Amino acid sequence: MGSQDEHTDGTGRRALLGAAMFGAGGAVLGLSGTARAAGAGSAGHGGGLKSLPVPTVIGHRGASGYRPEHTFGSYQLALDLGADIVEAGDLVPTRDGHLVCRHEPEIGGTTNVADHPEFAGRRTTKVLDGVSTTGWFTEDFTLAELKTLRAIERIPANRPHNTLYNGRWSIPTFEEVLTWQDEQTRKRGKQVWIYPETKHPTYFRGLGLGIEERVAKLLHQHGKDKRNSPVILQSFEPTSIQRLNKLVDNPLVVLLSAANTRPWDFVQKGDPRTVADLITPKGLREIAGYAQGIGPTLDLVITKKADGSLDKETTLVADAHKVGLILHPYTMRNENPFLPAEYRRGTDADAYGDVFGAFKRYFATGIDGVFTDNADTGVLARADFVNG
Repeated sequence: MGSQDEHTDGTGRRALLGAAMFGAGGAVLGLSGTARAAGAGSAGHGGGLKSLPVPTVIGHRGASGYRPEHTFGSYQLALDLGADIVEAGDLVPTRDGHLVCRHEPEIGGTTNVADHPEFAGRRTTKVLDGVSTTGWFTEDFTLAELKTLRAIERIPANRPHNTLYNGRWSIPTFEEVLTWQDEQTRKRGKQVWIYPETKHPTYFRGLGLGIEERVAKLLHQHGKDKRNSPVILQSFEPTSIQRLNKLVDNPLVVLLSAANTRPWDFVQKGDPRTVADLITPKGLREIAGYAQGIGPTLDLVITKKADGSLDKETTLVADAHKVGLILHPYTMRNENPFLPAEYRRGTDADAYGDVFGAFKRYFATGIDGVFTDNADTGVLARADFVNG
């Protein structure tokens, strides 16, 4: 939760997710902020997904627009900036079976491992989901070894200011995140939500490092494996979500990449379907049988023209709501290169564009929330939209 201090209609907004999940999202979102709040009723507290504001602002890898991603510095700042949920984290295993938070198992781009001569021999080339990848991989390190490393900014060309914080934070474990979540909930007097992702689960299962069972075990130990637990689990591999559906009762979300791509677990098991098949009414009905939501790329909500500007709004929001699925698309970022062409301002790779204009356009589609690297921008954009 969050942003209750922005307006007096916080309770009404939190109740909206319930309406969206039963297909009424588009109709409700068409109302003004006051009318929406008045018509939504009261959701109460501790109501799981329904307790979240809509649109929900999700801090993508924390506040990664301002701090190196997947660090406690980034997670903490996301909460300070008003994020309703923190994506803590992308989960990958260590050689000794611990789960740590890194965007990818390859850590050359997100840590200072290259500066550690003792690990020079660990640099290697592997095939990760069909792609030849060179670097250092979490599964070749023990947790103790990873804890000697420090995080660095992943995209310094776009975020030169974030390099100020290179070397400040270590790599968090999922267990540490679960403890941090409880501490922050107590300190802030409101429930802190997290949104972990199982990364490359088929790849890791092949190495004998199944992620889902490890996630389920930790959630169970912390009492966070229930339907109303403040932990949403996500994956780009539908079979990972199906596996989690048998292990825990948490809200589950299937991530969806470009329409012409195939989830890696589909490739491995010879399922010919693409993401385009999964977002048909039939595909969405199937997903609704084991998940509560989808996390599509924003291009599946509004397509883009060849020049990178926005084109046509698809029927995905309406189709997903019709079968009771919520939508949390990804990823809104403030910098020019990440915005649709008409919202860019100048050509500098680290300059901000008209991100408020882009937020307004996407919120108007009826999405239930969005991942953003800049939670403060998202919170302001939501206030504009809800009261507009």
